[in-house]
Amino acid sequence: MSDNPLDRYEVVIGLEVHTHLKTNSKLFSPAPVRYGDAPNHDVHPIDLGMPGVLPVLNEKVIGLAIRLGLATHSRVNTRSVFSRKNYFYPDLPKGYQISQYEEPVVSDGWLEIEVPAVSEGGGGNGKKTGGTTIKRIGVTRAHLEEDAGKSIHDVAVAGADGTHIDLNRAGVPLLEIVSEPDLRSAVEAGAYLRTLRSILRYLEVSDADMEKGQFRCDANVSLRLWGSEEFGTRTEIKNLNSFSNVEGAIGAEIIRQAEILDDGGEIQQATMAYDVDRRRTRVLRLKENADDYRYFDDPDLIPLLIDEELIEAVRADLPELPEQKLVRFRDQYDLPAETIRILVASRPLADYFERCAAACTSVKAAANWIGRDLRQALSDGGRGIENSALDAETLAVLIGLVEEGRLTAKNARDLLPELVAQGGDPVSLMEERGLEAVSDAGVIDEWVMQVIQANAGAVESVRAGDDKPLNFLMGKVMKAAGGKANPGEVRTRLVEMIRDSA
Repeated sequence: MSDNPLDRYEVVIGLEVHTHLKTNSKLFSPAPVRYGDAPNHDVHPIDLGMPGVLPVLNEKVIGLAIRLGLATHSRVNTRSVFSRKNYFYPDLPKGYQISQYEEPVVSDGWLEIEVPAVSEGGGGNGKKTGGTTIKRIGVTRAHLEEDAGKSIHDVAVAGADGTHIDLNRAGVPLLEIVSEPDLRSAVEAGAYLRTLRSILRYLEVSDADMEKGQFRCDANVSLRLWGSEEFGTRTEIKNLNSFSNVEGAIGAEIIRQAEILDDGGEIQQATMAYDVDRRRTRVLRLKENADDYRYFDDPDLIPLLIDEELIEAVRADLPELPEQKLVRFRDQYDLPAETIRILVASRPLADYFERCAAACTSVKAAANWIGRDLRQALSDGGRGIENSALDAETLAVLIGLVEEGRLTAKNARDLLPELVAQGGDPVSLMEERGLEAVSDAGVIDEWVMQVIQANAGAVESVRAGDDKPLNFLMGKVMKAAGGKANPGEVRTRLVEMIRDSA
């Protein structure tokens, strides 16, 4: 028997994503939605279910739900109903959660993901595009609900032993987005989540910041023998808050289920937790069914009725979505496919690129500097493009200095972190620090000749047809030049002067 369970079993995965909607107040109360506040400072009697209070729907969430529905090719239901989902947990102060069950606001949609053409577990049911496959994943539903509070078990955070409750998050508006069980590998699950988060951010429906708990995932995983039509028993891995954790948890659960099935056992429907350090899943509790939650229509809320005119108004206001921008960039800019994917993954980054490209003499140079060097500087500084002090037009000036040969690429890269953090004028910084590239051919020739005379062995190897020592010799010249010589010109003069001195 093969050691790889994917040789025997097909993996079936469905994902449930909970994303915080981008609102200033909660779903049914005027309490603020803020992150980082002291525990239990952003609460309201409505969120606590105090006697005599009535929930009032936050109108903004309707438009946000419609935007997501239209962007995922879903049906926006003109009638949806709020229900009470009853369960008891310390961070659920009312003893129930207001959610939607049988009649959600959005249903029956899909989105397309791009995954490697060959990924573990098979499951390719799309069209091939080079080294990737475009696969369509069904969206079963997206429904509105309020978030629960947060139980804090960490002594370092709570400051004392035991479990502490923070209700700041209680009542924050959520969309729960449920996929069809169309995913067939951890890689596909990761691609789906990245695609969905990109759409949410493009639409400004959610910031979807995973570190703040604004984008959380539950993964439903089951195995079946290859060729089987019947689904296996699924388990649900709860509260995964990073792409790597989702992929790691799915991989671990595949191994756990395969070992049970290989030994002749049966999978129990259960709620699972993922231990990141041990890279294993473990059973938390046997899985509840919908009947256990005793859903019933909330008596304090009338059905949500959405006018067709509102749906069309939201449709007219939709921004260009990632899949549309990807096609346009491919048609408009002569750039590698991978570079385009990097640029359109974030709407602010794509907008920044287009502003920079418009101010640049070279679109390709703008794409390369943004896709590689700027993103690295932002990452090193813990910043997003939105809070960079370097605007697109100023980056175009820096790129122009390099393209004109006035500044070496190395020195431009050295300036980039400072410009991102503090801003400034690249021309002034270059002149103040004496970084302007040396263009005097006589000076460059002097540096080259000094290096040739001091490194006879490497020079002889180049004369004999071995080009490898050229990089070594170039490094010596650039060091002598203090990094201010044009590398292309240095290489040209090295080759010419080595040949002429033979």
